[in-house]
Amino acid sequence: MAAAISRAQFLRGDFSGKASPIRPPWSGPEAEFVDHCTGCGDCIRACPQHILEKGRGGLPQVDFSRGECLFCGDCTRICTPGALAMARLQDTGAEPWPIKASIGKGCLTTRGVECRSCGDHCEADTIRFRLVVGGAAAALLDQTACNGCGACYAACPVRAIELGGCYSNQEV
Repeated sequence: MAAAISRAQFLRGDFSGKASPIRPPWSGPEAEFVDHCTGCGDCIRACPQHILEKGRGGLPQVDFSRGECLFCGDCTRICTPGALAMARLQDTGAEPWPIKASIGKGCLTTRGVECRSCGDHCEADTIRFRLVVGGAAAALLDQTACNGCGACYAACPVRAIELGGCYSNQEV
C-alpha cells in the first residue's frame, strides 16, 4: 500500500513521505493537513511555548529545539480552516499526534559519559536509567508511554534524541 503524500512532497520528489516536517498536534495525516491549512499563521501566534514556526510553503511546523509541546490546545482553538481538528480526532480516541521519541546511537551514555539531561526533563517519566557496572547508567525509553512532547529533545546536549511519527515517518 502506497503512502499518501502531499502535492508539495510530490513536487519535491519525496515519494516516501519521509521528509515531512512535524506538524502541530491534532493535525492528522500530512496530505489532509496540507489540503486544509491556509498558512494564516494563527496557530503559530497562539502557541504559548513558541515552538511553532512557518515552514516550507508558509505552513506551520514544530521546532522542538525551542521547547516542548504542552498539548494546551490553543493552536486548535484558533484554527478556523479546521486543519488542526482536535475535536474531530479526539472523537476517534486519537492522541494529539503519533510522535514518539527514541534515543539514538550518539547518546553520551553509550560512550561512558554520565548524562541524564533527557530524563530530568521528561515529565511523562518515560526515560529511565539502568545502572551499568563500571560505566555510566544507560538511558532507556518506554516508547509506549511517550507522548512525544519533545521536552527531552531540547535538553539533549548532543541531539541524540530523535522524534518521529507514523503519519508519514516524520523525523526531526
